[in-house]
Amino acid sequence: MFVELNNLLNTTPDRAEQGKLTLLCDAKTDGSFLVHHFLSFYLKANCKVCFVALFQSFSHYNIVGQKLGVNLTVARERGQLVFLEGLKSAVDVFFQTQEEPHPLQFLREANAGNLKPLFEFVREALKPVDGGEARWTYPVLLVDDLSVLLSLGMGAVAVLDFIHYCRATVCWELKGNMVILVHDSGDVEDEENDILLNGVSHQSHLILRAEGLATGFCRDVHGQLRILWRRPSQPTAQRDQSLTYQYKIQDKSVSFFAKGMSPAVL
Repeated sequence: MFVELNNLLNTTPDRAEQGKLTLLCDAKTDGSFLVHHFLSFYLKANCKVCFVALFQSFSHYNIVGQKLGVNLTVARERGQLVFLEGLKSAVDVFFQTQEEPHPLQFLREANAGNLKPLFEFVREALKPVDGGEARWTYPVLLVDDLSVLLSLGMGAVAVLDFIHYCRATVCWELKGNMVILVHDSGDVEDEENDILLNGVSHQSHLILRAEGLATGFCRDVHGQLRILWRRPSQPTAQRDQSLTYQYKIQDKSVSFFAKGMSPAVL
């Protein structure tokens, strides 16, 4: 039986929960299909989305988005999508004079200790319009991917502080959602990335972990997805619930199925 991710998570655009932090994690595979899913999901749900894209260009996300039924260019023009293109912005920081602090200002500072300009960018992008009619259902912050900030010289503690302040603003104050991608370094020793991953995991309500197959490449099964629901308010025995599915990435969708139920073995 093949199912879509929305069915696995029991969510639809008209009944998505608010005030939640979702962690996307990939280990020995590319978990970007999860980012594209949530981006299209929240745009279709008429949410105001701030997308901090540190890994790919706007054109890349737009091409994939069109396959999933959303147009990022139109969403940006109508004010629904605020897009920070990290690859392009990094060049601007070094070669253009900035009248105001740039969201990635830390790239020019030898001893940058915080991500306050980036947080201010997020808060400004998602703040409600005073006196205006509510056009969007609720705000969403999407980050792809958080591990890049470590590669650019920030420490794990500073990045976790950034997530804490964003969560306080987006999830608690504005009653919105956050979706964050963090890579799992796996067998490679990376203490800073481990601290970051564990820190975000501890704050998350939902964790989606995409993993490569232990047996290697397969034409009909591209990996497996572990889904962990965390419910801190529930009794200990009911606090965490997890499921594991295998998946196959197609041109315009991703199919999920129970282990051993792929066409290759049926």
